[in-house]
Parts: sequence; C-alpha cells; structure tokens
Amino acid sequence: MRGVNGKVRARSVQALVQALVQAGRSGRYLLGTLLTATVTLVAAPLLCVPSLTAPWAERHRRRAGALLGRPVEPRPRSPRRNLGWLATQLATGLPAGVLALLCLGNLLLVLVITVGWWAFPASDPARLPLLAVHVDSWALALTAGPAQFLILAAPAAIALPPLARVHARCCLAVTAPTPAERLAARVGELTRTRADVLRAHGAELRRIERDLHDGTQARLVAIAMRLAVAGEILPRDPEAAAALVRQTRAETEEAMTELRSVIRTVYPPVLADQGLVGALRALATRAGVPTRIDIGELGEVPAAVEAVAYYAVTEALSNIARHSRATEAAVRVTRDGALLSAEITDDGAGGADASRGSGLDGIRRRAAALDGTMRVGSPPGGPTVVTVELPCV
Repeated sequence: MRGVNGKVRARSVQALVQALVQAGRSGRYLLGTLLTATVTLVAAPLLCVPSLTAPWAERHRRRAGALLGRPVEPRPRSPRRNLGWLATQLATGLPAGVLALLCLGNLLLVLVITVGWWAFPASDPARLPLLAVHVDSWALALTAGPAQFLILAAPAAIALPPLARVHARCCLAVTAPTPAERLAARVGELTRTRADVLRAHGAELRRIERDLHDGTQARLVAIAMRLAVAGEILPRDPEAAAALVRQTRAETEEAMTELRSVIRTVYPPVLADQGLVGALRALATRAGVPTRIDIGELGEVPAAVEAVAYYAVTEALSNIARHSRATEAAVRVTRDGALLSAEITDDGAGGADASRGSGLDGIRRRAAALDGTMRVGSPPGGPTVVTVELPCV
C-alpha cells in the first residue's frame, strides 16, 4: 500500500512539473508574441511593404508550428494574406501577450520579494501581491511566498497553454496556403521531381548504352571474329580451330555474365522471380550488418513501387554497412490501404543527412517521382530511421 501511494505521489509530482514546464514554454511564446505585436504596431507602415511582411509572417508561422509540434509547409508569398496576418497579430497577440506578462510578472515579483525582502527599506516593508502581507522576517517570507506563488501559478498553468495554442492555431490558419496555392506548389514540386527523374533516366540509359557498347558488344564482336577464324582454319588445322572454339565458349560465358549485370541494374531479376517480399528477405540475408526484417501483408504492389522500395532498402542498408558503424539493422515494410511504408533503422552513430548529396538523396528523388515521401531521423549518436512512403495507385 505504501508503495502504491509512493507511485501516486511520484506521478502527481511529475504531472505538476510537466504542467509548469508547459506553462513556462507557453508563457515564453506569448511574451515573444507580445514583443513582436508591439513591433508590428510601431512599424506597421514599414511592414505593409510586401517584401518586409513576408519574412516577418513566415518567422511567426514557424514559431507557431514549433509550439504546436507540427511541420509548417512552405507556401507562396501572398501579400493580401500577409496583411491579414498583421491585423490578426495586433488583435490577438497584444491582449494574449499582456495576459502572459501579468501572470509571469507577478510570479517573478513574488520570487524577488520572497528572496530579497530584507533589501527593502525598513520604513517601506515589502508587500506580497494579493495576500497583502507585510514581509519583515524570513519565516513569513518562506511561508507566505510559496503560498502566493502557488496561488498565481495555478491559473497561469491552466490558462497560458491553451491560450498559446489558440493563438498559434490562429496564426497558422490565417497564413495557411489556400487550396489553389497548395495545388500550385504541388504541381511545381511534381514538375521538379519529374525533371529530376528524366535526367536520372537519361543518365541511366547512357550508362547502359556505354556498358553494352564497351563491354558486351565488344565481347560479341571478338566472339564472332574467333568463330570466323575457327571456320577458316578448321580444314587445315582442326586442333587450332578447337582451341579457338574453347576460347570462344569462355568469352561467351563472360559476355553473358556482363549482360546479366546490366539487366540487373534495369530491373532486379529477383523482383520478377520472387516478388518484393522474397527480394527483401534475400537482400537482408546478404546485408553488410545483421538485419532483422518484418514484412506485413502487402497485397498486389505495382512494379514501379516494388522497384523503388527495393532500391530504397538496398541503398539504406548499403549506407548502414559503409558509414554508420552499426551492429544491427532492421527493415519493416507495411501497407496501410494504398500506402506502402518501408522503415529502415540501425543502431549506428547517426548524423545521416540527405541534403549532402548521398544515396539518401537518390532515395528521396525516386520516391518523389511516384508522389511518395522520404523522412530521415538521425540525431548524433543514433539511432537512424529512414522512412519511405509510396502510394500504390
């Protein structure tokens, strides 16, 4: 029974600490809002200039998104909506910020008086707000002070977080892209990704042509010449002709090996033979680090999605083996409706960054070409989580 009571008290203390932390974070957000709203009021004529309003509004969109813990999508600059945000900021930011200032200012005043009551002149003893208690001893300061702090902290913890969230949602709602802007941005993104894919496709075709021309074609020409020579010398020197035929057979096997290698880069034969599930299981067995694999029910997956998912897992496991210093990796592939999701994790050193032009950027471009997404979570020290989501439509 005593252990249960101890757990209850511990949970209560933890909940109280979390509430105070959240109130402090919300109060900081609202104080920043008060400051920026004041600047907006003073500099309103300047901020009416679109080139100045856009970055000012964008900064506050990101602050609001950080408070709510949601990503803020990029949006086109819209002077009319930015001006609407200025008016909303003045109408909501000033009163919300003033309320936060009163709450937090009184809390700070209580702390100052509780600790420094002795520094006030004896003729003008410090007075705690609301309780109207004259503080003239440490005993009174250490009893009335905490009581006053709790009386003020309770409404602050209750009121400030929802007030900050309401203001943040209002900010995001006013500055959110319109459906037409979202459509235009999406079309632009798809245009860029299609262009990237076309360039990559062109480079891949040139590589295949070069491999076939310099490798397989050259070997086939050599085979044809050896067979022609063997046919000419066969009546005069059968043993030499037989030796040429044996050499030609070895050349043929090497040419077939090179041709299979080229075909494998176009579309992995293992996908055609075993499907995505079998291909991924085979890939996990020959990965550079011990790899656990978990594959759910995938149903029928389009060939293009299979190829991109296989490439993503292949590239991610290759990066893990080369760069991560990981001791194990895991691959989890699931399907939720029309969305195929592949998650690759490792326990390595972390620090992976798709913006550095690595293989992760290739995964991102391939996924974007199918209207899919790639996310990378890789804090220093790990773990690294690469998530690829592909629509199966």
